Amino acid sequence: MTDQAAPNQNTVLVTGATSGIGRAVALGFARNNYAVAINGFGQENETSAILDELKASGATKAIHVPSDMSQAGDIETLISTTQEQLGSIDVLINNAGIQYTSLVEDFPAQKWDQVIAINLTSAFHTIRLALPMMKARNFGRIINIASVHGLVGSVQKAAYVAAKHGIIGLTKVVALESAEQNITANSVCPGWVLTPLVEAQLQANAKRDNVSSEQAVHNLLLEKQPSLRFVPLDELSQLCLFLASPGASSINGAALPIDGGWTAR
Repeated sequence: MTDQAAPNQNTVLVTGATSGIGRAVALGFARNNYAVAINGFGQENETSAILDELKASGATKAIHVPSDMSQAGDIETLISTTQEQLGSIDVLINNAGIQYTSLVEDFPAQKWDQVIAINLTSAFHTIRLALPMMKARNFGRIINIASVHGLVGSVQKAAYVAAKHGIIGLTKVVALESAEQNITANSVCPGWVLTPLVEAQLQANAKRDNVSSEQAVHNLLLEKQPSLRFVPLDELSQLCLFLASPGASSINGAALPIDGGWTAR
């Protein structure tokens, strides 16, 4: 894919980008010669390796800002540091997320607060802080990585489902408030993707059901995802690149499933 950024509109911030979906998306933008800021957990040698990979892939500049996404003050530092070092934030991709599973009556209040803070409230803070600079430049692309769980529910995922439904609602409001400033906001709703979070769930399922890892994968996909395959990370990256491109300038406020048919049931 060729560079899809408009002139002088080629900086991207991806939260939760040291593994899984966020890392793949950051690499996709790097290959299209964006300046890339990433946020996420990791040891210094690990984040340095990711930055080297981003630069080798074509990023004009790559930085890591280790902010705690559950803390509003840290998020302010993330946005201000990115602006200072890259000059702007043209594309904001909110991907940071965690998971915790439990029946509602057993769900620890602290875990609820933590999931909501990182999966939903952090996106509110990044958006409210990035919007002024986007409006000043009359350009912005906000892409929130939601989930099929922003469109449908699943048992034992009360906080995650609530947060993902919430981020789709937040996205719609931002889209409406910013449409006249050449700013779009959209949600991407992946089905099963083989990320570290899902790998941990597969291991737990295999142990619980006393089955092989291969059978655990089959069982997981068979229940929800008609394609019977994980959504490839590259497909998610390509979708985000398209939403940041001029060809998607009229797509605004959408919640786009990329789920192998999960939500078609």
